Amino acid sequence: MQENNTITFIFLAILLLLIVIICFLMYQLLQFKKAKDDAEKSFYALEMKVNDLQLETLESKLNPHLFKNILNSIQSHAYQTYFALDKLANVLDYILYESKKKFVTAKEEIDFALNLIEINKIKISPLFELKIKTNINKEDKLYEQPLLAPLISIDLIENAFKHADLQSADAFISVVFEFRDNSFFMTVSNKISDKKVLKKERSGFGHATLEHRLRIIYKNNFKLDKFVENDVYIAHLKIDLLEYKTEMLASGR
Repeated sequence: MQENNTITFIFLAILLLLIVIICFLMYQLLQFKKAKDDAEKSFYALEMKVNDLQLETLESKLNPHLFKNILNSIQSHAYQTYFALDKLANVLDYILYESKKKFVTAKEEIDFALNLIEINKIKISPLFELKIKTNINKEDKLYEQPLLAPLISIDLIENAFKHADLQSADAFISVVFEFRDNSFFMTVSNKISDKKVLKKERSGFGHATLEHRLRIIYKNNFKLDKFVENDVYIAHLKIDLLEYKTEMLASGR
């Protein structure tokens, strides 16, 4: 009888020890999970601060650069100054007010891009082939939701006007804006000039700026393809705004 009691006591003691060990391990696991969650939140907050700082730095370079290019275009074609200044007023309003927002609507960005193209048109002759096309599904719910980074269209447009031979008979620039399937599309193509473009000191941050901004803001929810085909340079940008919005809501941003 005493032997049975001893065995029972040992069994209970072992069982109690196992329970204590299990509870301790569960407590440690919960503490580890909490520490991991806290670390991830801290890392995410730090990443956001770094990204915001990077964007501010990029934008501080971007806006004066754009403004200088616009003024140079207007100055070199004084006979069209009145029309250009009217478009410039719209562009400046966008830069001064809308571009300070973290996001704008696709409609606002496309309207801005069209004004920017009108200003750049003063560089070219009336016979130059400039094709502008918009294919917009205005019924798309995301079309007028602020999900697009402002000034995202600048680099591709300016690059086309910079590298196209504006005096060649067979030269052209084509710009297509699309909004469909909850996504923003922009395709810019131009016949490459045979003339070498002079590289100015401190210039050339445009492509790096665009790709850097896209990576920071949209991560894996964009695709930017750039290639040459039959002496035609083509750049195609797609931003999946629905996927991006879903990720924003999931992360509580």
